[in-house]
Amino acid sequence: MPKPLVVVESPTKIRTIKKYLGKQYNVAATVGHIKDLPAKEIGINIEEGFKPKYTNIPGKQKVIKSLRQAAGDTTDIYLAPDPDREGEAIAWHTAEILKKKGRTFHRVLFHELTKNAIHEAIKSPEKLNQSKYEAQQARRILDRLVGYQISPLLWRKVKGGLSAGRVQSVAVRIICERERAIQAFESEEYWSITAHLENNSPPPFTAKLVKKNGEKIKVPDEKTSNVIIEELSEEKFIVEKIQKKTVKRNPSPPFITSKLQQEAIRKLRFSAKKTMMVAQQLYEGIELSPGEPEGLITYMRTDSTRISNEAAMEALKLVRHKFGDEYALQKPRFFKNRKKAQDAHEAIRPTSVFNTPEKIKPFLSKEQFALYELIWKRFVASQMKQALINNITISIAAGPYLFSASGSSVAFPGFMTLYMTTDDQIESERQKTKDDFPELNEGGILKLNELEPKQHFTMPPPRFSEASLVKELEENGIGRPSTYAAILSTIREKGYVDLVKGYFKPNELGFIVNDLLVKSFADVFDVEFT
Repeated sequence: MPKPLVVVESPTKIRTIKKYLGKQYNVAATVGHIKDLPAKEIGINIEEGFKPKYTNIPGKQKVIKSLRQAAGDTTDIYLAPDPDREGEAIAWHTAEILKKKGRTFHRVLFHELTKNAIHEAIKSPEKLNQSKYEAQQARRILDRLVGYQISPLLWRKVKGGLSAGRVQSVAVRIICERERAIQAFESEEYWSITAHLENNSPPPFTAKLVKKNGEKIKVPDEKTSNVIIEELSEEKFIVEKIQKKTVKRNPSPPFITSKLQQEAIRKLRFSAKKTMMVAQQLYEGIELSPGEPEGLITYMRTDSTRISNEAAMEALKLVRHKFGDEYALQKPRFFKNRKKAQDAHEAIRPTSVFNTPEKIKPFLSKEQFALYELIWKRFVASQMKQALINNITISIAAGPYLFSASGSSVAFPGFMTLYMTTDDQIESERQKTKDDFPELNEGGILKLNELEPKQHFTMPPPRFSEASLVKELEENGIGRPSTYAAILSTIREKGYVDLVKGYFKPNELGFIVNDLLVKSFADVFDVEFT
């Protein structure tokens, strides 16, 4: 009896899957898409309800031939391309190519390449998902219509070889509009006044002027600053109010694709493209011993923060063992998804938390280790207790003026022992620069050592870095997390923007193309439409 065939997307997965399924199954790969819209024509019949005309991709004849040979006379084919829209399209096109009387197609979803996950997926196959396939098809048709109908305008009006895209052109528009906001920005002068104070006992500390007569104060120039300082020199500085509060800080959820890209850019200095390439390697399998490849993380294209109960319980067990009961939760912590999340897959997490970064470091490249450690720490920290932060705010009255001083200290580090986001780290470093306070009592009179005026100027909005552009695209619902890396690469490769000291800056070509597209097709390249 012929063996069933398992068809995957990437040839690098074949060894991992064969290892777990054994000799009872044949495994073959499509090596990405095998069908697409034709390259030399639009390939969409607009008059027949935008019906697409798919053809075999040139150069894929060998792959298609090897798939047919691998299928042979088998009656069961398990379609296991990636569990997303693109994977669904590959599964449908593979079924079309291998269609045969008496043959049954099963859709299997490998959310992680581990023994249990692979056997469970094979044991519980699904039907091909028509809705997901049609969603991919709709995006592909829209991309083709925008690209094919609009790119020729750029060739005629600007130069040959340029392209417009439904998502890439909106990304360029966002960068151009930010640059124009920077160019139009007019800086304003303002001044701050800092009081250097001390009590009867050390240490001395500083407080900032914030209000006059109960209203927020603005000091526009040096003249105003000098008048205020003269008035303050006659006043007593009295501790009006001391507010102490302990706040609970929760850990961040495990990574979704966009957040992984943002943190890898900021913490590891990876590009979005490099992040996805290394994550793919960790997902598809690393040899932890000769001939024993193992998938180390779950599927890396996801917008869901959902995690399985088993994975959460495993993390709790590790936390108790590694950090002690005082850091462990009583029960797992689960996170709510954003409204627009598809929730097709779990969050990005290690397939086993007991594959600690230190344990598997010898088997990983430098980049693989750095990214795996980031994913592992974020996930494990998500199952640790909250951090407790002691905040103190001191209000100091000086006649009609009010000064404020604040600080914080960590009462219990909780999850922060293991992992902090880049923003948490920046805030933590900022707090370290703040003063410690002496013992103070409300109503106490302080000694004024100095009033320090300082000139400042308002700053223009910053240019986008890779991390902040990914965040902007995500918040505006532009594209999908799985496409961000490609978008960021394309807009540079086409010569529309330059990356200057880590920040995107549109060049002359970028401005010309953007202005032409926005003027001619305002609705298509609107942020809201995309």
